[in-house]
Amino acid sequence: MLRPEPGAAATCRAAIELGLEPVAIPLFAIEPVSWVAPDPASFDGLLLTSGNALRHGGRELDALRGLPVFAVGEATAAEARNAGFVLSVIGSSGVDDLLAQVDPALRLLHLSGEQWREPAAPRQSITHLPTYRAAAISAPGISAIQGAVVAVHSPRAGARLAEVAARAGLDISATALAAISSEAARAAGAGWEQVLTAGEPNDGALLALAARLCNTSAQ
Repeated sequence: MLRPEPGAAATCRAAIELGLEPVAIPLFAIEPVSWVAPDPASFDGLLLTSGNALRHGGRELDALRGLPVFAVGEATAAEARNAGFVLSVIGSSGVDDLLAQVDPALRLLHLSGEQWREPAAPRQSITHLPTYRAAAISAPGISAIQGAVVAVHSPRAGARLAEVAARAGLDISATALAAISSEAARAAGAGWEQVLTAGEPNDGALLALAARLCNTSAQ
């Protein structure tokens, strides 16, 4: 698992429930960035694609608690509830699926990381405001991926994985990747034993794919 904490721990727990033996190798560490909450009257709701936006949002979040939340995934929705926000819509298959469910006239404030994926064809007006960053860990213990199945949760993680594996001179020809999206798969580059994409862009589908790859390798 390449996710930063606390996502890595959550994914590892879910992997164990599937009978897997996960190893967490975070490639990034999440840290807050300075931000100022805008006038909430300028927006109809908050778009949340990661619980990190709330975990690292700090006191500025207080000004926005009157806005309904449009959350991608149950984990993000749980963070919103814990932070005192009211949920409006929860999407289960990525931000594009979520936006397709809601009023196209909405003005949404997206609390995000410093890097985010633009929605494919949003009809809503979306303003992006970073509240955290994912800082690259300089020397992750990447050698454990050799001969394993690696779950890749984002294009940035895929690109970083390829970078550190090449820098370490690892033989990746026996390492399989389970990617959360086609973008994440492409970012990881070539040379892997195989690279497959999850049927849906969420943690559950990604782990199901990883489990299938692990069982195939075992056979």
